Amino acid sequence: MQGGMMTTPTSTEIPFLELHEVSTLIRTRQLSSREVTEAMLERIDSLEPRLQAFATVMAESALAEADRADSLLSRGNWLGDLHGVPVAAKDLANTHDAPTGAGTTIHADFRPDFDATVVARLRTAGAVVLGKLRLTEGAFTGHHPDLPTPVNPWDADTWSGVSSSGSGVATAAGLCFASLGSDTGGSIRLPSSANGVTGLKPTWGRVSRHGIFALAPSLDHIGPMTRSSRDTAIVLRAIAGHDPADPTSSLESVPDYPNTLRVDEAPVVGFDRKLAEEHFDAATNAMLEDTIETVTGLGWRVLEVETPGFEAAAKEWTALCGIETAGVHAATYPARADEYGPDLSGLIEIGRGLSAIDYHRLLESRRDFTGRMRTLMADIDLLLLPGIGVGSPTIAQMANLGSDQKLFAAVTIPTAPIDNCGMPSITLPAGFTERGTPLAAQFVGGDFTEPLVLAAGHAFQQVTDFHTRHPEITG
Repeated sequence: MQGGMMTTPTSTEIPFLELHEVSTLIRTRQLSSREVTEAMLERIDSLEPRLQAFATVMAESALAEADRADSLLSRGNWLGDLHGVPVAAKDLANTHDAPTGAGTTIHADFRPDFDATVVARLRTAGAVVLGKLRLTEGAFTGHHPDLPTPVNPWDADTWSGVSSSGSGVATAAGLCFASLGSDTGGSIRLPSSANGVTGLKPTWGRVSRHGIFALAPSLDHIGPMTRSSRDTAIVLRAIAGHDPADPTSSLESVPDYPNTLRVDEAPVVGFDRKLAEEHFDAATNAMLEDTIETVTGLGWRVLEVETPGFEAAAKEWTALCGIETAGVHAATYPARADEYGPDLSGLIEIGRGLSAIDYHRLLESRRDFTGRMRTLMADIDLLLLPGIGVGSPTIAQMANLGSDQKLFAAVTIPTAPIDNCGMPSITLPAGFTERGTPLAAQFVGGDFTEPLVLAAGHAFQQVTDFHTRHPEITG
């Protein structure tokens, strides 16, 4: 539908429209929000038993929100690009009208009495919240053994990503037009890579964390997962900005992201070829070379750079995360340790085992790394990395993540260091493996350069079609 006359889609075509496309159809009254919401709920009902993406489907409240959106529009009140558009939230974001379990059994029945700021802002913008999406236990690496794991819609034997796996699966499978994810060590970027969607990890502080169940507060980022950079810009505009309820949220003004999706001056893209050759697999490196060819075709300049200690930063991330996670769970761990799964409890034990001196050294190293990253970004506009350093890993491969140091490095080096320094990054579908599963590239920008990062992603997607492909899946 891009670039031509919008035609009314069939019920089978609706789920894979991009957000801005369905927004136009609703605004122009070619489709009602109720029609779109009903189509999505029917698809969820059909596919959810297979995909296990949703922790809670909020059908009744979603239809009520859709009817309200249609009523407002009938009176000439259009709230913006999210008006009447069905989206979903990761189940660590508080919702006053549904449980927020955060992937745990301990908090499975927790019913907050308020919405997280990001959910409230989506609703204020007119979005329809379809439900809450599954995540790993407490947003760390592994799903609780007593809870389902979301299934990659491209291939059931392929990993669906870490924490925001439900968000990645639901967005890729056409169960929502956008989702909220969180990223502490890669949990927007890894599921976006695994499921072939576009994900943005904003600058730390760009988006409020109020009402979010934390993993490690100084590393946690909340951001959108969508089908395109343009759609990501629409969601980011709605959720970004200072929040008095979160004093750590930035006072920086919020640009009009969807209307600044242009690269006015060809950016300089940094690429650490040595890092790639040492740590990433052949499929990933081939995808990176193809990405370089694409961006040079756009007139961008690619400059070989040396990244500042990514290997060390990735190794230190686990200890940093563990210390903060131990604090987050102090009320229930170790008092209820038998209710925790092995991955989250293992992380907490790492944190509990470190001393104040250990923590001091980690903080100093993190500050040093962040300073060197800022120096690097002063000389380039974007840093090219893969979304994940091993191309579309299988579930069987990822079972060895804790014991295979090479695999651990390939997974964490492109992601965890960017959480350590808090810089923004967009993950873009950028290829496919021989078995037809997605590969992804990542553009990292300097602090609060989301307009450039989003514009670069949009430019890349104007000359590639990876983001327009979707899995063929039936109930």
